[in-house]
Amino acid sequence: MSNPNLFAPAQLGQLAVKNRIVMAPLTRSRASPLGVPATFAATYYAQRATAGLIVAEMTQISFEGMGYARTPGIHTPEQVAAWSRITDAVHKAGGRIVLQLGHVGRIASTLNRGISADVVAPSAIPAPGQMWTDQSQMMPHDVPRVLTKADIARIVADYGNAAANAVQAGFDGVEFHSANGYLPHQFLSTNANQRTDRYGGSVENRMRMPLEALSAITAQIGAGRVGIRVSPGHTFNGIEEADAVALYTHYFTALDAFGLAYLHVMRPFMNTIDFDPVGLARGLFKGPIIAAGGFDGVAAVNLVAAEGADAVAFGKAYISNPDLVYRLQTGAALAVPDETTFYTPGERGYSDYRPMSA
Repeated sequence: MSNPNLFAPAQLGQLAVKNRIVMAPLTRSRASPLGVPATFAATYYAQRATAGLIVAEMTQISFEGMGYARTPGIHTPEQVAAWSRITDAVHKAGGRIVLQLGHVGRIASTLNRGISADVVAPSAIPAPGQMWTDQSQMMPHDVPRVLTKADIARIVADYGNAAANAVQAGFDGVEFHSANGYLPHQFLSTNANQRTDRYGGSVENRMRMPLEALSAITAQIGAGRVGIRVSPGHTFNGIEEADAVALYTHYFTALDAFGLAYLHVMRPFMNTIDFDPVGLARGLFKGPIIAAGGFDGVAAVNLVAAEGADAVAFGKAYISNPDLVYRLQTGAALAVPDETTFYTPGERGYSDYRPMSA
């Protein structure tokens, strides 16, 4: 891309963005038990429309894909209608917004689902640790049922249908969530995936399910409106990648062939790997790259100027700084978010942060 400046316009596939500052997807747990986004979510997202691109929070493609309390979906008419009000508000504010499509796999409790649905995963290996439930507070992750090949085909179709629903709801595109220990990442991993069929074992086999899901998404809405997020080396949600360099060398090469809008690479927050995932991606993926993971304004400016990435995503900073672009551009101090309200219901700590001019 020409003019490698964090505050300059860019083209991400079919998405023309006014700057290279991306609002990262942030689970905030403000939806209803049936996955319908809150009405005040339209205010929250519109407040942040000065971002070049908003990647809306991980949104499940089915009730089976729902694992956390009060997370939104994109698979019922009520959900689609609620998201339509949000995208309309963002567009009226001059923003661009895509929806991150996700399935949690084994990172789930059935207590967090509005309707009954199995907890499923590549293998019957529960995730370590616990998760919050509104009914019983902290609970262990459920033991998942092993996905059959027919189940995998159904989930792949769910991804395609969710992408079509997202476009119907007015999103400018979608981001396929292949990171952070959720279902596609579970297939990629060497510990959560212990299958011996065509979906397990070799790198090529472990990549199969994510690539099939991505194919279903691009078939529905075109590759130019589709991004993908990866998190090489992240151990979040109990993931291990014993062959990370080989895995992502093959994965990035395969992703490059799709002609995607962008590749969103999240660096590990801790030193868990001995390679730079953004640098590895830059050498193998020829399309636009969004880098994420602990960047401040100076580091983001420098990375884009050096053409190490085409854009930089900010997560936690966007919670308490709806005017983050202005603050980064002027060097103003960032407001500190209230971590006690990250996942609580209601507008407090969500849509009540004010820009500096307010």
